[in-house]
Amino acid sequence: MKKLLSILMISAVALSAKAQTTYVQGGLNLANITKTNDGQTEDNNILPTFNVGLMHRFGFSPVVALETGLLFTGKGSKAETYFTANGDNYVKSKFNPLYLEVPVNVVFKIPVGAGSNVFFHGGPYVAVGVAGKSISETKVGALVTRSEDNIKFSNDDPFTSHQEDAAYDKLKRFDFGLNFGGGFSFKHFILKANYGLGLAKINSTQSDNTVNDKNKFRTMSFSVGIPF
Repeated sequence: MKKLLSILMISAVALSAKAQTTYVQGGLNLANITKTNDGQTEDNNILPTFNVGLMHRFGFSPVVALETGLLFTGKGSKAETYFTANGDNYVKSKFNPLYLEVPVNVVFKIPVGAGSNVFFHGGPYVAVGVAGKSISETKVGALVTRSEDNIKFSNDDPFTSHQEDAAYDKLKRFDFGLNFGGGFSFKHFILKANYGLGLAKINSTQSDNTVNDKNKFRTMSFSVGIPF
């Protein structure tokens, strides 16, 4: 009996270890910020930025897993306004805050071959702002001016209803939202697409996140994962 229990325990540990996957992730973000009450954005405001981090999947069965990790990820938007048809006079701005983000996704896998599967995932995320730049360039005739500033974050307590340290020139320190996506898992790499639907208004003076869907992050990501 003891021998049988030992075999079962060893088998359970082996299966559990096999069901878990740790991988390094990196890729491209196409970031934007909503402009309308119903959460729409403008295509020409898309800002290319990046995501990189470490992810882990806990396998519960051959088709279901829980995925979490820590990502260093860029969000924001850009805008370009041209005053002449030939593009000689313009204002270009780029707003690129950087966050540490923790996603928690449920992953559903559909096996398609030996060691390969198609998967779909979804779940919440929380993020904390840590850095970022706001850059603006203006050209009028031969005169070109450029400014660059560090993005400021409020020192808000996320467990209170009001916004501490709020100011019009600061972002909320904490962001949260939902992730949706999917991709392909192979033996030696993972291809993944993800859409981050921000639910928090990003300006620190905006306390009511449900009044409308203006000023919320929308981020499309394309990533490659390399399992350990």
